[in-house]
Amino acid sequence: MEIKNNIKEVEAELVDKKCRLIAVSKTQPIATLQAAYDAGQRLFGENKAQEMFAKYEALPKDIEWHMIGHLQTNKVKLIAPFVSLIHSVDSLKLLEEINKQAKRFNRTIFCLLQVYIAREETKFGFSPEEVLELVKQNLSELYPHVKIVGLMGMATFTDNQAQIRSEFGLLSSLFNQLKSMTLPTNMAMKELSMGMSADYKIAIEEGSTLVRIGTTIFGNRNHTSQ
Repeated sequence: MEIKNNIKEVEAELVDKKCRLIAVSKTQPIATLQAAYDAGQRLFGENKAQEMFAKYEALPKDIEWHMIGHLQTNKVKLIAPFVSLIHSVDSLKLLEEINKQAKRFNRTIFCLLQVYIAREETKFGFSPEEVLELVKQNLSELYPHVKIVGLMGMATFTDNQAQIRSEFGLLSSLFNQLKSMTLPTNMAMKELSMGMSADYKIAIEEGSTLVRIGTTIFGNRNHTSQ
């Protein structure tokens, strides 16, 4: 019941916000995910391709699987047949591989461009300037099996809420700027993925459409998954 209640509490904060909840299930066992599924949750986020693949095999097939972690090019093929949305496209090399694997499996893979907004060297992503340059290219010819549907970003891990708000505000501003531009035919600004357990309330206020929440729903992470 605890997981069900936690999901309900978060979803109550998303009502009327045009924001959806992704349950971040990384390192959680299958039974825990099944409990969230039984509570009505259908969007799950993983940060490792092998773990996502194993859980996809074990769980109901109406789940939407979201790749939210740094994705290595050699792991794309594992999730290409079924992934619903890849949030963490942080390089052209990765975009090329996703396009290649999408073609191989005869599908279009939906993606978000990860934008570097944090003041931390451990984060990945394009700079806002790189994104603005990228959209000038003919992406529909370069990556015909990819649909870029928005942006993703992670704020600095800090207690400074003004800094977090500033970083989310930067990403939201870029999102709205792109929304007002003429974009390649395989690109549309529909999703803005920002906000995790520690900062999702600020992210919602700054316009997030997808929040990635694990600890608030499942409690502290396990170190192994089943």
